[in-house]
Amino acid sequence: MVKKPGAESNPADPASMGRIQQMRLVARLLRERNPKALPLTALAGLGAAAIVMVISLVIGLIWAFIPLAIMAGLLTAVVVFGRFANAAQYAALEGQPGAAAAILQNLRGGFTTTPAIAANRNMDVVHRTVGKPGVILVGEGSPNRLPSLLAAEKKRIARIASHVPIYDFQVGDGEGQIPIRQLNRKIMKLPRNIKGQAVAELNYRLNALPQQLQMPKGPVPRSARMPRQPRPRIR
Repeated sequence: MVKKPGAESNPADPASMGRIQQMRLVARLLRERNPKALPLTALAGLGAAAIVMVISLVIGLIWAFIPLAIMAGLLTAVVVFGRFANAAQYAALEGQPGAAAAILQNLRGGFTTTPAIAANRNMDVVHRTVGKPGVILVGEGSPNRLPSLLAAEKKRIARIASHVPIYDFQVGDGEGQIPIRQLNRKIMKLPRNIKGQAVAELNYRLNALPQQLQMPKGPVPRSARMPRQPRPRIR
């Protein structure tokens, strides 16, 4: 029997996988990037279980502590596995265009991210995130060009949200920039200045602003030039 196209989801799509399949996919990618990660994860789990069992021997309640040892080992392994997975994710994102937007779109805690609200011809980009801290602008690109781009965007936002705190960060390896792996932690440490309803209203007003994307300088391509007006015929 021939299966209809689209009858089943793409097995390579992580969103269509179950939790076990997703963990297997992450484990395979992690094994390729860091061969020591999975053995260290297993050792951490076994070590936690062994510590609980030693405590049970001292107390004299071995059978009662066996379930606790299993739970402690599994929990420790999951935590260590998550740490290695996050490190591998950040390593894969470093140096990639749009890496900051990918991090911002996965923030937890009611953040709404709008990628690429401003850019220039040199591919320096500014992303905007709205949350309880206020408005957060994150720039990707040259540390020499981003300050002017961020300043212009802050001035534009302040016209309609002058009472809202506006934070700006630059992501990268240059001087004064934040490494991509520290961006999530940096944002989560910001104070909560706005309540939930005010966040929604602020985000609505900001979405009404037109994007400030600069056109590249230089000659305009022929396909983009305005057609010439036809000359009137003289009889």
